[in-house]
Amino acid sequence: MINQELINPQSIVVVGGSNNVHKPGGRTVRNLLEGKYKGALYVVNAKETEVQGLKSYQSVKDIPETELAIISIPNKSCPEVMEVLANEKNVKAFIVVSAGFGEETEEGAILEDQLLKIANDAEASLIGPNCIGVMNMNYHGVFTQPIPEFHPDGVDFISSSGGTALFIMESALTKGLRFSSVWTVGNSKQIGVEDIIEYMDQRFDPALDSKIKMIYMESVKDPDKLLYHASSLIRKGCRIAAIKAGSTESGKRAASSHTGAMASSDSAVEALFRKAGIVRCFSREELTTVTSIFTLKEVKGKNCAIVTHAGGPAVMLADALSKGRINVPDLSGPVADELKTKLYPGAAVGNPIDVIGTGTPEHLATAIDYCENRFDNIDLMMVIFGSPGLVKLYDAYEVLHKKMEECAKPIFPVLPSIVTASPEVKSFIKKGHVNFSDEVTLGTALSRVINTPRPASTDIQLYGVNVPEIRRLVEALPNGYLSPEDVRRVLSTARIPLVEELASPTKKELTAFAKKVKYPVVAKVVGPVHKSDIGGVALNIRSEEHLVLEYQRMMKLPDVTAVLVQPMLQGQELFLGAKYEDRFGHIVLCGLGGIFVEVLQDVSYGLAPLSYDETFSMIRSLRGYPIIKGTRGQKGIDEQQYADIIVRLSTLLRFSPEIKEIDINPIVATERGLFAVDARIRIEK
Repeated sequence: MINQELINPQSIVVVGGSNNVHKPGGRTVRNLLEGKYKGALYVVNAKETEVQGLKSYQSVKDIPETELAIISIPNKSCPEVMEVLANEKNVKAFIVVSAGFGEETEEGAILEDQLLKIANDAEASLIGPNCIGVMNMNYHGVFTQPIPEFHPDGVDFISSSGGTALFIMESALTKGLRFSSVWTVGNSKQIGVEDIIEYMDQRFDPALDSKIKMIYMESVKDPDKLLYHASSLIRKGCRIAAIKAGSTESGKRAASSHTGAMASSDSAVEALFRKAGIVRCFSREELTTVTSIFTLKEVKGKNCAIVTHAGGPAVMLADALSKGRINVPDLSGPVADELKTKLYPGAAVGNPIDVIGTGTPEHLATAIDYCENRFDNIDLMMVIFGSPGLVKLYDAYEVLHKKMEECAKPIFPVLPSIVTASPEVKSFIKKGHVNFSDEVTLGTALSRVINTPRPASTDIQLYGVNVPEIRRLVEALPNGYLSPEDVRRVLSTARIPLVEELASPTKKELTAFAKKVKYPVVAKVVGPVHKSDIGGVALNIRSEEHLVLEYQRMMKLPDVTAVLVQPMLQGQELFLGAKYEDRFGHIVLCGLGGIFVEVLQDVSYGLAPLSYDETFSMIRSLRGYPIIKGTRGQKGIDEQQYADIIVRLSTLLRFSPEIKEIDINPIVATERGLFAVDARIRIEK
């Protein structure tokens, strides 16, 4: 639980505060004093009479009633101290920075449980243990540096790790990011990342609260809570960037299908973030760059103009944008020719717009004005302007400052001369701006922002899936891998188109079926999971004699109970699968088949159930999407039908938690449409 005593305490006691600012207690007191905390501040230290100008109490029994306690003492003393504070001093919020609890030993875990019970019994908030603390515009309750600038429009930053939080803040401060609050939750015994997001969502005030959230988390303890409240905040106008560090071993274990091999807890996080609309990042620099992008005007298109006075960085930026599917359109024609006349000879306007090293602040202003007002095919601008040693950078950055305020189109400042032009860059940042010192990092981060979908719809739709029939079927099915007949029955309830097939142990039935569907046909063994590994698949069988030979060979293979025959379909192969992950539900994977899934692992992840918007976003994020769309004269695939199949499968899974693994590989895109050719389903009740 999070209460006002934690957010805005009127009184604070630092238990373990000292005159030594190189110790956590001493540094906490110093940070509170330097942060000009306005409430009553008490210190408990049995060995001191005065701590940093404050009276030092010998025991927590001696202090007045207090709202918040920050505890920095040996772990074994924490429960006894908390008991007194909660029961005798009416403390309603605790920040325990002490370590040596459940993160280290079983004995420490027992102590941690005691802290939780004391806090819960007192209906008090508990942050930690094993954290660096909390800071916001009301107080700086941490024992570390740096202390960032706090502002109502700053960033709310939530971190599982205290040490990592410091490194992220260092990265953020160099870019000019300001903060509204910083939360480190340590062991998260009572309050974790998801709980803080829930609190921010339930009490969100668009007029007062920050609309930017930055998260570093090492585990997702409550996926449903994170999904619900993060997506709710984003719908209310917030933007969220997050790192989820550490992939679990469950994703690395051997599996019996492509889906099982590729889907993991980390895949579940990827799918969860996509569903919620969270921009996922993978490094501190990327996280703080994405968050800095959030502080600028929202990008509403994918056509970017690059304004520069140095060619190389502009080329590297253009490459990064192109890889992220952001366009750098050619600028030509009368308007471009007109702009060129207003720049020095040698300037280029084709995009990048290169005003050259001798270009003046006035040339910079002119180029920006043309991108804002004259070039209709431009949605955003990136301005690279360092120190060529030929212009007054203060003047150039003043131009940039004014244009960023005036222009409707977002402008991204790339000011790389953070050493040679340090005073000028700092002056620019002090005006409330951020700076992206590396153009490629910016281009990559912007692509993540633009390509992250909006939060998925929460409307429940069945899309024609026969839910009662699914439940009846699944409840009657045995555990383990299903027979081909049962696989077809399950997929049929979701109206997934299936290739004609017959599984039989008898030669006569198989040859009759092959004659009916017409050669060529495919033969596969029934029984073994990995058919190809034992030579249990034969393609392009063009005659009855060939089929009989394959039948006789296959029936002699180990564990084979029958042979399955299908018509040989020609077309592009697609892949679709899903895996159940504890706490998250079903992760759905889609992609092109063949080498794309087997070697390149070019797949997209989603969390069931999927809406059509989510599904199209998954399909279009594939590296192989141009093949689906149609490229180099080749006809494309029916994208709508592929999306229909994915959506209906995800709906089936929503009502079938017993299905732990499903692999439809391949789905073949033919002239007549898409057909599931081979599928495996594993049930576990």
